[in-house]
Amino acid sequence: MDLVLKYFSELSEIQRERFAALYDLYMEWNARINVISRKDTDQLYLRHVLHSLAIAKVCRFDAGARVLDVGCGGGFPGIPLAILFPETRFILADSIAKKIRVVEGVVNSLHLSNVVPWNGRVEQIEETFDYVVSRAVTDMRTFVGWVWDKIERGQHGTLPAGILYLKGGDLGEELAAAGKHCRLYPISEFFVEEFFETKKVVYLPR
Repeated sequence: MDLVLKYFSELSEIQRERFAALYDLYMEWNARINVISRKDTDQLYLRHVLHSLAIAKVCRFDAGARVLDVGCGGGFPGIPLAILFPETRFILADSIAKKIRVVEGVVNSLHLSNVVPWNGRVEQIEETFDYVVSRAVTDMRTFVGWVWDKIERGQHGTLPAGILYLKGGDLGEELAAAGKHCRLYPISEFFVEEFFETKKVVYLPR
């Protein structure tokens, strides 16, 4: 929790309470449904919460913006972002039902009225969105194919509508294969922890 406050000191009391509650909630759910690696549980705030919030260092969402989190797993990056942007509407989608049960449980416990959990394949979603976020669910070319027609042109945040994708490692070849002009934001420019040295936010404007 101190890690979140280190980089997001302007949080309201309810936001602080919600971020603080995440650890016990995920420990409780992870004991039933394994959505976080056992070796990562003591690093929840570093490797999951703060990593998710790197997107907010690249783009801050407006009130009323529509954000789709594809392959959200147990709720990352969507849940930390939904806590940070309570006036933004989030749909957290995953094709694995047990992962969405965890999302539903956490969302209900935190009373996050701006989050809708959704179980199914992203291709089945008929809505359009201002932003699509995700954390390394597949290669960039495949991901763009899944979501490109679900992004509506415009600007409802500090960047024009598009994809904000958390990825690590050498991305040159993969991004070239995607055939789109992407911008890379090294997370190490925002957070000094060693974990973020090779990690990036990939931004692809619509």
